[in-house]
Amino acid sequence: MTGRKVAIVGAGAVGASAAYALALSGTCHEILLYDIFPEVAIGKAIDIAQATNYAPRGTIVRAAIKPEDLSECDVVVITAGVPRKKDMTRADLLNINAGIVKEVTEYIKEYSPNAIILCVSNPLDVMTYVVHQVTGWDRNRIIGMGGALDSSRMSYQIFQKTGFGAAQTRSIVIGDHGENMIPYPEVTGVGGMPLTQILSKEDIADIVDKTKNGGAEIVKYLKTSAFYAPGRAISFMIEAILSDEEKVIPSCAMLDGEYGYTDITVGVPCVIGANGVEKIIELDFDEDTKAKFAKSVESIRENIEILRDGGFFDKL
Repeated sequence: MTGRKVAIVGAGAVGASAAYALALSGTCHEILLYDIFPEVAIGKAIDIAQATNYAPRGTIVRAAIKPEDLSECDVVVITAGVPRKKDMTRADLLNINAGIVKEVTEYIKEYSPNAIILCVSNPLDVMTYVVHQVTGWDRNRIIGMGGALDSSRMSYQIFQKTGFGAAQTRSIVIGDHGENMIPYPEVTGVGGMPLTQILSKEDIADIVDKTKNGGAEIVKYLKTSAFYAPGRAISFMIEAILSDEEKVIPSCAMLDGEYGYTDITVGVPCVIGANGVEKIIELDFDEDTKAKFAKSVESIRENIEILRDGGFFDKL
């Protein structure tokens, strides 16, 4: 991978935070910010570009004004979408965001046909499926971000309990990026030590519960959703791709027989490198985890079927 050019579609709080984190890491040569409101993309691109004066390497940060400006990118991040409002049904939100993601994906398909796409738009697992259907690309080139964020939230909760190992905690959260996510303490550790040998069952159960409600806790205080942690999770995944690090990161990927499922996008442990999803790691689930994973898959399928029943996929 030579170009090291990244585009972020959606210059809201999450997209801008991702661009900022990526710019300060010095991982890529150029970052493009694209938004339905060009002035927002331009203003934030200027602000972030000025911050790079103190970064370890020079990174060009600029706004993409037209869809054709999203050309020859190595990675494109999709954060575009709308939050659910009080008068919206689940079907309303799904159809609106699927339409937005479809339009953006078609731009990417035309102008950056060799890119890896990182989907962040919600509902994440369903929108990742939409990107797969719109592109028809090899499944390794499309990744959903959810697990990287959820795992960092689990690591935060572990630190709250232990008081140590903040940078040494390796958490795994699988399943959907929503109410049926599965924090997985059995394969989570601090400094190489299994979590189950450091904390009590009661403490671990509390960590699991707080991880699942990690996003809601932030909304309670800010009255809006999180952006710094999602932004850093995005940049972390991009760094793994551009540097071909082959890092194990829980990610939303298209399954093709893994875990006994096909044609579904769901969070699983993935090896992330230059080709996107280099490998899906199949863990040996116990019966309880199998049941939780099945419930998570079913919740994603139900949302995909809402789009299917509405004729969304017939238009592709």
